[in-house]
Amino acid sequence: MAAVDRADVGRIFREESGRVLATLIRVLGDIDAAEDAVQDAFAIALDKWPVDGLPPNPGGWITTTARNAAIDRLRRASRERELLGEVAALWPEYDDPDLPEEREPVPDDRLRLIFTCCHPALSTEAQVALTLKLLGGLSTAEIAHAFLVAETTMAQRLVRAKRKIKAARIPYRVPEEHQLPDRLRPVLAVLYLVYNAGTADPVGPAERGLCAEAIRLARILADLMPDEPEAAGLLALLLLTESRRAARTRPDGSLVLLAEQDRSCWDRALIEEGQAIVRRCLRRDRPGAYQIQAAINAVHADAATPEQTDWPQIMALYDQLLALAPTPVVALNRAVAVGEVRGPATALALVDELDLDGYYAFHATRADLLHRLGRGEEAAAAYERAAALAPTAGERDFLRRGGRSAR
Repeated sequence: MAAVDRADVGRIFREESGRVLATLIRVLGDIDAAEDAVQDAFAIALDKWPVDGLPPNPGGWITTTARNAAIDRLRRASRERELLGEVAALWPEYDDPDLPEEREPVPDDRLRLIFTCCHPALSTEAQVALTLKLLGGLSTAEIAHAFLVAETTMAQRLVRAKRKIKAARIPYRVPEEHQLPDRLRPVLAVLYLVYNAGTADPVGPAERGLCAEAIRLARILADLMPDEPEAAGLLALLLLTESRRAARTRPDGSLVLLAEQDRSCWDRALIEEGQAIVRRCLRRDRPGAYQIQAAINAVHADAATPEQTDWPQIMALYDQLLALAPTPVVALNRAVAVGEVRGPATALALVDELDLDGYYAFHATRADLLHRLGRGEEAAAAYERAAALAPTAGERDFLRRGGRSAR
């Protein structure tokens, strides 16, 4: 068995927890029981793996250990005897929890979990937050940061959402075909945020797993809903974003801005696939937010050099996006394009109208614009504010370097 430390255990569990939870929820029919079982398996792994080494199939080990932990909990509580028998019948005993061949779960367990969490009985925020917690393996603090709310507020929302699923007996299944369009919007949001969570630490294997999982599920969803252009638009957006992954960081893990990336490292196969989907969406002429974001990324991908970027086209696309999704974050991104077309002074005036003081990208954008305007001290202060709010060490280091160069 391969050597493993406690940090490795944490990364592997983050990568595998969504799949294991989805499988356990399907079998147990209880979110809390499934979460408790996975936590029990995590505690056992923290004790065993650093001593015994990494099992040949960590995912199979976690699934089996969590399954046994769930049955033990039911047995100790002396309840749900009928359910206990059903679980044992569905999931027979294994002599070796380190089984080399993982038993194949139902292929779309995680998609079923997304649709369960995205039931219309829950609020949109609760739908997205709960799925990020269960499928993406994100902590409550990480989800709270994504929603720009306090951790205690998010914890309360998650508890209420799980209670509502249980009380309303929301089924664990992909809805009937006529029900799919009503569930689409939160499902798309979940997959997009799962992918973004995977880019938080671009060198970590667990994070790469989250990105791959989001793309895999986006492909399934696009096939499941071929008449919904926004499902195709999300897939195109993820593919085009993923195409730049190799160029986004240096060997030491530091970030590389889009304009400074080595474009020969971009994945042309992903770009071509994403652009082909965008062209099909354009022919449908049913624009949506994900399709427009994909189109923006497609324009970036067309440019062989930063100087060849068609910024007027990108600004026009952001105009469309802002009309469809008039949020401060979209307005901030549009301001970046305005800065390239009309200059940093015009862009800064737009940025300063936005109420995004708690968002690190707001301060990073201001810092860049102030630096371009020769206002070095103000730029340095904005860079420092952005670094204080940035979610990852790589972003914090990058922003602090920007602050030092602005002085």
